[in-house]
Amino acid sequence: MRLSNAFLALAAATGLAAASLSMSSAAVPPPQPGTLGKYDITGTYVSGVSSGGYLANQLHVAYSSVFQGAGIFSAGAYDCAQNNVNTALYACMDTFQARKTPSELEQLTRTRAAAGTVDPPQNLSGDPVWLFHGTADQTVDRAVNDDLATYYRDFGARVVYNNTSAAGHAWVSPIGPNSCGATSSPYINNCGTADPVKEMLGHLFGQVNPAASAVSGKLVQFDQGQYVPGGNPAAVSMGREGFAYVPRACDTGPCRLMVTLHGCYQYYGLVGNALLDKSYLNEYADTNNMIVLYPQATTMTGNPRGCWDWWGYQSAQYPLKSGPQMTAIVNMVKALSTGQPTTTTTQPVPDCVTASNYAHTTAGRAYASLGQTYALGSNQPLGLWNTFTTSSIRQTSPNYWVKC
Repeated sequence: MRLSNAFLALAAATGLAAASLSMSSAAVPPPQPGTLGKYDITGTYVSGVSSGGYLANQLHVAYSSVFQGAGIFSAGAYDCAQNNVNTALYACMDTFQARKTPSELEQLTRTRAAAGTVDPPQNLSGDPVWLFHGTADQTVDRAVNDDLATYYRDFGARVVYNNTSAAGHAWVSPIGPNSCGATSSPYINNCGTADPVKEMLGHLFGQVNPAASAVSGKLVQFDQGQYVPGGNPAAVSMGREGFAYVPRACDTGPCRLMVTLHGCYQYYGLVGNALLDKSYLNEYADTNNMIVLYPQATTMTGNPRGCWDWWGYQSAQYPLKSGPQMTAIVNMVKALSTGQPTTTTTQPVPDCVTASNYAHTTAGRAYASLGQTYALGSNQPLGLWNTFTTSSIRQTSPNYWVKC
């Protein structure tokens, strides 16, 4: 029934087609090279759209002791994708395939919390969560976004869910360059008098002052390599540059911190400062004592359009506290509170074990099902189960093996 929508979803999420975009003339100030200095941070929140919305949820869940609330445009429940790109596309964007129910994902969260790989989900109780899904959004199905609302409500979060806007798949801002129902680059839409950014911040903070007519703070451009495990952003599909908008008031007084995560096609190397300039966050930052951190993803093999990792293209640990992108962003958050750059050291890569698929199963590194072999823990397919087919896998944590 929605086959055409599936191809639209595939294009929007993984980049089979993208509209060209010229760099916009910016109201946001020119970036100043610098580092993430120490500020008096009184509360930390996270927001995002599409792949950035999925990552925002992952951060809020895995680090619920750090983040006090979340604002999410168009995304599904925690680890919906289950480390599988087909599940991501056809169950967690469109709904051709079955997906984990919210209750199943809630139990998965509890199990991981018991193992210490995410924070206790009890921390989510009482947290403000603001969700958005447009009626013209055919990239992420409404039912998938509904699952996110259910997931949060079941854990006791205070959810506000805006699902009546005529918006397409995008961040929605009063100064967005696209029409309300569009789903096209740079994925920032204008829905007339509607101001979802004000709604989001008002719910997260309790109240919000009117936005400034012009921004007066500074935009710091910093090297993300200081915060990425191993020091190489490209290795984890992150750009070299990240950005932070800092209002003048935050130089001398307390401020909140908002981490904002772009979607696919929205990273700085493709659309320039479009999200930094048109998200309408900086205007509220100036009048509400709020620093806005804009981390940046980029492309790599398996991620041709610079999405954040919400299906496991870079690491099977993507939704855990140990996920490389998750760790990098939390390191940035910590730096803004302490003023100290995070010391990054290159972690030794576990040795690859090359053997027949039969040998992998007998050694407990993999298992067989219906004549096929799968890596233990990650469930990645390795091929036929026999003594002739070989594969190379490595162990990243106890009883968790991934392909080399």
